[in-house]
Amino acid sequence: MSKTILITGATDGIGFETAKVLRASGHSVLLHGRSSAKLDAARAAVAAVDGGGRIATYQADLSSIAATRRLADEIRRAEPDLDVLINNAGVFSIAKPMTEDRLDVRFVVNTIAPYVLASELAFHIGMGGRIVNLSSAAQVPVSLAALAGEERLSDNDAYAQSKLALTMWSRHMADEFADAGPAVIAVNPGSLLGSKMVKEAYGMDGKDLGIGADILRRAAVSPEFDHASGRYFDNDSGQFRNPHPDALDPSLNAALVAAIDDILRRVGA
Repeated sequence: MSKTILITGATDGIGFETAKVLRASGHSVLLHGRSSAKLDAARAAVAAVDGGGRIATYQADLSSIAATRRLADEIRRAEPDLDVLINNAGVFSIAKPMTEDRLDVRFVVNTIAPYVLASELAFHIGMGGRIVNLSSAAQVPVSLAALAGEERLSDNDAYAQSKLALTMWSRHMADEFADAGPAVIAVNPGSLLGSKMVKEAYGMDGKDLGIGADILRRAAVSPEFDHASGRYFDNDSGQFRNPHPDALDPSLNAALVAAIDDILRRVGA
């Protein structure tokens, strides 16, 4: 059955490759990006792939919590049927790491914006749908002070903390939904894949992006993920595994979500 799938960060890297793979499988793809020019180019490239699904584009800067909220509102109005959200967009290093809301960009894009989209679109997606969150093998304990913009971190620490935070709220949200909402699944698509982020961060070409695109396709639509809500799939080992121990602690997960909610109240979102 054809699905309608929203992919954030779909103008390049794993998100772009995933869009093409899903299009080839006959699914409708909603492409998100920050640049209108890149969105136009991505749409043309995805449309050139044989497939029967619809293609639409949505522009938003996910480093802005207000813009992320507007994106969710736009999706709800324009897309009556949304089956899957793939929170793929991410950032590792940036020249100006603090946002106008005095938050670390890495936490906003990698952790908070996906949380906002998942929270705002969960009811719209509904039971039987899926929220797929791109985690990472890089996971280290989260400083709630850093999450709140009160502590500066290196690129590596900010990235690893933001990805564990994403994994933690994924599990918390899955527990909250139980059987009354979409499945929430955290996925490490594979370490050192050949994305722009990896090339900029490590100066290397990286492995085939198709490795990541294939697991995201499976996580989005394959029956093997029918009962995967709250779980973490590690594509480096090709199996479900335990994430960092902090993500297995319900009290830590709840404290993290409470901290995110406090931030959203503080910035008026």
